[in-house]
Amino acid sequence: MPEPIIALGLYGLAAYLIGAIPFGLVMARVFGLGDIRTIGSGNIGATNVLRTGNKIAAALTLLLDSGKGLFVVIIARYLSGDGNVIAIAGLFSMAGHCYPVWLGFRGGKGVATGLGVFLGLHPLIGALICLIWLASAFLFRFSSLAAIISYLSAPLLFALISPPPLPVFTVIISGIIAVLVIWRHRGNIKRLLSGAEPRIGKS
Repeated sequence: MPEPIIALGLYGLAAYLIGAIPFGLVMARVFGLGDIRTIGSGNIGATNVLRTGNKIAAALTLLLDSGKGLFVVIIARYLSGDGNVIAIAGLFSMAGHCYPVWLGFRGGKGVATGLGVFLGLHPLIGALICLIWLASAFLFRFSSLAAIISYLSAPLLFALISPPPLPVFTVIISGIIAVLVIWRHRGNIKRLLSGAEPRIGKS
């Protein structure tokens, strides 16, 4: 058996490579939509794929992006069973999505992939984060603001709902994931503050 640090590195690398699969880019090409990076915001996520008008491609992108985060956590749990390793794998899958090596480290914002990670770590918490996103999107009509609010809730939910003993490392990782998603939305935050951010349903 490899030393723990080597095993952790292997888990992290595998999780990163899986997370780095650019499903938005793939779906856009499969459906003949062109290079999604030249459309709308240039992002490779489901929201930008939806701007092409192809709802099926956008839905598949959402499903696959969230699925890869969930897949990484499930596989890490099966192979390791160590809660810290599982959380690290989830974080690295997020890093892969946001900074994919084969796209010059210019990837998505991580909302869907992070949701898959949270669902894998704790299904109830993942579902609650999704509900918070939906409620925030309904109330404020900004997808970016809904993502920020729902991800800010993640560390608190892990701290309050996780069974004892408190999974401190998982709470910290969920906080890092939240910070990463908020950082990836920094342009949206500037537009929200200036009143230039488009509402849901607007281009």
